[in-house]
Amino acid sequence: MYWAKLQATTIRERVFDALNKNLNYNTELILGLPGTYLDQGQFYNFPFLKEAAFLSVLVNNPNHIGCHTYSEGEKYFSGTQQLEIDLLRICAVEILGAEESGYDGYVAPGGTEANIQAQWMYRNYFMQNENAKAKEIGVIFSEDAHYSVYKGSNLLGIHPITVKVEHDTREILLDDLNKKLEEAYNKGIRYLIIHLSMGTTIFGSVDSPEPVLKLVKQYFKHYFVHVDAAFGGFIYPFSSQKKDLSFENPEISSITIDGHKMLQSPYGTGVFLCRKSLIEYVQTPEASYVYGSDFTLCGSRSGANAISMWMILMTHGSEGWSRIIQELIDRADYLCNALNEMGIKYYRNPDMNIITIDANEISEGIAEKYYLVADNYLKPQWRKVVVMAHVKKEMIDLFLLDLKKEREVLISK
Repeated sequence: MYWAKLQATTIRERVFDALNKNLNYNTELILGLPGTYLDQGQFYNFPFLKEAAFLSVLVNNPNHIGCHTYSEGEKYFSGTQQLEIDLLRICAVEILGAEESGYDGYVAPGGTEANIQAQWMYRNYFMQNENAKAKEIGVIFSEDAHYSVYKGSNLLGIHPITVKVEHDTREILLDDLNKKLEEAYNKGIRYLIIHLSMGTTIFGSVDSPEPVLKLVKQYFKHYFVHVDAAFGGFIYPFSSQKKDLSFENPEISSITIDGHKMLQSPYGTGVFLCRKSLIEYVQTPEASYVYGSDFTLCGSRSGANAISMWMILMTHGSEGWSRIIQELIDRADYLCNALNEMGIKYYRNPDMNIITIDANEISEGIAEKYYLVADNYLKPQWRKVVVMAHVKKEMIDLFLLDLKKEREVLISK
């Protein structure tokens, strides 16, 4: 895993060079495109734009519609598209272990769309290659998985199959998995999408593919495995030695990552990646006016968002990013050590930066003061702490001090 850090001046030059290769709404005779630059009265009267690479891309408003790892895409924005292609290479090859030229992908509006994109792609594969009916296709996932799995199932008309997890370890209960697989098969499900998580939303828990697939193969011949790494994709590969949820595992066919979480990029910066020979199952041939066709749910999408992710990764390089992740893991370790000393019950995957505390161990007042997210606001069982970039040791110490004071009061009563 290695990509080089670039100096700020080099990054700025690369971005402006890419922008200069794009079509320019200000200087060229553009009559046919249903797009233009951002509103000039609101966004253009700023002299610093000449030095601000990302903001310059934003106001020039390139459209990255299509899948540029598969086809060239709209020639009007070829410069910034090349930076998106480089971003996808870093994510797929350097971080997630894909073979060079062995993947396709695009920068999506977020992890929700990217997860639905995977379900859409596999559903179409089964329908086109196996003559499957929607009612014969299921998607199986743990009860801790992101709600986008339900959303996609509803949109696509396929069957959601939820598997229970063990309360304390958050591991998939294999007995329940076996039961759900048998029930699904007996109800006529013949084709399966397996949704695994690299960092669930509430717990940061990470699914293990091997025991799941061992059971799946007892019932199903036709299946694909998708990994939702929307939260964990920019942390877990840097903090863990395990590679079983990456493209190094031949069972994994697609992966979702979000930049707007760990990478600190703007909202609207998800990434969808899949192995070659799959993205064409969601090609939209009716988009005949789009050069290179379209393969995405969203269609038109912001080129500036892709550039923001590329700039961040280039700013740090792989070594710098690894150091950032280690700092977050160290802070999470610090918090967990203190919770252990106080005897507070919590769950945490040691390679993640989410610590989820038993709701019985923490008052509503402290939860509200520190904006701790509950697993269920109607009847919370857990409340989570996420050690993000702004969560410094001083903030953790304040939280621990409040917890300690609260517990001392309870003990004195």
